[in-house]
Amino acid sequence: MAASLPACSSTDELPNILFIAVDDLNDWVGHLGGHPDVKTPNIDRLASQGVSFTRAYCSAPLCNPSRISLLTGVSPSRSGVYGNGEKLRDKMPDAVTLMQYLKSHGYTAKGGGKIFHGVSMGDSASWDYYFPIPQKARRQARQGRPKDEGLPESAWTPWGPVPVTDDEMVDGMFANWAVSELEKTHDKPLFLACGFVKPHLPWYVPQKYFDMHPMESIELPETIENDLEDIPDFGRKLAREVWDPSGDRNFAVEGGDHNNVIANNQWQRAVQSYLATISFADVQVGKLLDALGKSDYADNTIIVLWGDHGWHLGEKEHWRKHALWETTTHTTLIISAPEGIVKNQLCERPVSLIDIYPTLVEMCGLPERQGLDGQSIVPLLKDPEEKWERPAITTYGYKNHAVRTERWRFIQYNDGTEELYDHTGDPNEWNNLAAKQEYQAVLEDLRRYLPEMNKNLE
Repeated sequence: MAASLPACSSTDELPNILFIAVDDLNDWVGHLGGHPDVKTPNIDRLASQGVSFTRAYCSAPLCNPSRISLLTGVSPSRSGVYGNGEKLRDKMPDAVTLMQYLKSHGYTAKGGGKIFHGVSMGDSASWDYYFPIPQKARRQARQGRPKDEGLPESAWTPWGPVPVTDDEMVDGMFANWAVSELEKTHDKPLFLACGFVKPHLPWYVPQKYFDMHPMESIELPETIENDLEDIPDFGRKLAREVWDPSGDRNFAVEGGDHNNVIANNQWQRAVQSYLATISFADVQVGKLLDALGKSDYADNTIIVLWGDHGWHLGEKEHWRKHALWETTTHTTLIISAPEGIVKNQLCERPVSLIDIYPTLVEMCGLPERQGLDGQSIVPLLKDPEEKWERPAITTYGYKNHAVRTERWRFIQYNDGTEELYDHTGDPNEWNNLAAKQEYQAVLEDLRRYLPEMNKNLE
């Protein structure tokens, strides 16, 4: 029999919420098996306490539009927030964020770290308090490190160990602040958001995390030669450039990130650095879980952990996010609660981060919010095998969309060109089927899920 969530009639009965964001985290966590060398015991511990989604996808493969869509419940194609340059209140002055809605029903909303794009408050209307990190720590976070000996100045290498402690890292500061909040007595239901910047570039973390991933054991992602041959021109542009729809800039190094990494023999070093940075982030997550377990809120707190989008490390000759393939759009999503949902379960249904807002509203027993583009996934938290026909939609710029069902990934670009991948036999998306006659009926069926509204760039 499916579990039932409690209906809350007063603020005394409302659950607290611990809201953990991990920037640029794809599916490289132990329980999802995204990479054989990954070590994430704390994130895996959280997964054992609730439901983890094996097919969780971002609304946009870029920090700002992904986070704004998650926190407002409004899709990028409807809001017009496509890149990192747009501001929430410029595009949606009347939006009611998740935090605002919770505050209107008796919650205190506190945050720290990267929740909106950047580590500042992001939207003053959303918070009762936001933890400010010291300016010295901000400057330190931007500082680089010397390149490995023998590498040319042109080598793209924003990674490597740094001689600092966890507590000197900005994420260590965010974790310690959140722990201090869990140790306090709060007189209202608490929404506590802690956003970790890592594993966002640069991958600078203490040496001990690199030691956890020796170079000789590093496995590179699976790739094939000439992977881009059957990709439309616009898809190749995304693979070789790092394009921001709000500015149409190319952030990739000259000649392309992948060519630079290969030419300088940095692929294994980069993978090691990403793994090390994930391990660092996992330790910070562990601090929060340990503190919650010792607190007065252990038995009345929903936990949500999410990564804002995926991340490429050479798959499809691409690095970073900024594309519409599986690796770019697939991320980690875990939800746990003291009661009302199953424990230690994987759900294989496709869901979107935009579903988090209505899901939390329902889990808290609050009135349903109208006008949201997401859909509550509470039925899947009660029964991960529940029938679920709704695909996940990802948008990257004006009229560029991906549709992900359990079997298919369909991509349509703004010039009408398309890609189609069958994940039953092609999980790496090496074979674009869109031009094959026998798949035209599949394409026609998937096109009906494309957004009807595409707000113009302004």
